Amino acid sequence: MIQLADAVLAIKSDAEVTISGEDVTTIVWHDGNPTNITNQQILDKKTELDAAEVSAVAQKATDKASGKTKLKAGEALTDDEISALFGD
Repeated sequence: MIQLADAVLAIKSDAEVTISGEDVTTIVWHDGNPTNITNQQILDKKTELDAAEVSAVAQKATDKASGKTKLKAGEALTDDEISALFGD
């Protein structure tokens, strides 16, 4: 699960913040927010990261199903399918 702090750090990797209860209005900028990151930018980045995470989980499930099908049929697997099946 993507946290607001993850979104802040995705925007500015060296940001120094404290966030209470995953509420964007509670952000305390210990570094003074020198790049003036807005609450909306943080929420937009969180939405983007959430979507990417959902997509990655779905892709892994697809790769796993595809890998199983190919194994049953004796076909060659892609690296992503192998990883999805065996965790490598």
